[in-house]
Amino acid sequence: MIRVLLFEDNKNLRESLAMYLSATDGIWFIDAYPNAKEAWPIVKKHKPDVVLMDIQMPQRSGIDAMTEIRKNAPDVKVLIQTVFEDDDKIFQAICSGASGYIIKNPNPEVYVKAIREVNAGGSHLSPSIARRVLEMFQHQFVKSELTFVELTQREQQVLRHMVKGMSYKMIADACNISFSTVATHVNHIYEKLHVNSAPEAVVKALEWRLV
Repeated sequence: MIRVLLFEDNKNLRESLAMYLSATDGIWFIDAYPNAKEAWPIVKKHKPDVVLMDIQMPQRSGIDAMTEIRKNAPDVKVLIQTVFEDDDKIFQAICSGASGYIIKNPNPEVYVKAIREVNAGGSHLSPSIARRVLEMFQHQFVKSELTFVELTQREQQVLRHMVKGMSYKMIADACNISFSTVATHVNHIYEKLHVNSAPEAVVKALEWRLV
């Protein structure tokens, strides 16, 4: 069972997501909160596997709350959700350790898919966000000297698919390998890039021009 906490100030979305996740197989929905003011004490108490965190809430921003959570509980996956595609917020969320970044969607299955992906050690970047990240780093990070990282051909292939925002399952299908093999390659990529999440790997791949 994947233990999930939700921080969301939109009452309708909060209640509908809470209802849907509570009835979803494989997910243990713990509780939902309208703000992130006491996010870390709540996370410390309930020990979730995945936190769904709205990026913009009253009293305290989701990014600020996520930073505290990641500092104190680095194993907890934080999935940032927002209605905005703001470059600064995307960059800030990824660099602060977000395990994924999702554009709010009326289809609750999008959230379930994202939760399962980040809990499995992957990432979820909405396709539009993946494109924005790619464009942002292509324009902002042009280095005169390339950083050398020795990735195998298969690791390079997996990393290219990660940059496109593809899920583990999609990567497995595209490369004609198993889900577990994808996970193994991703873990090796993390070790070689010295990162802990797929968004961080995407950032370094683009910054260092590895793909």
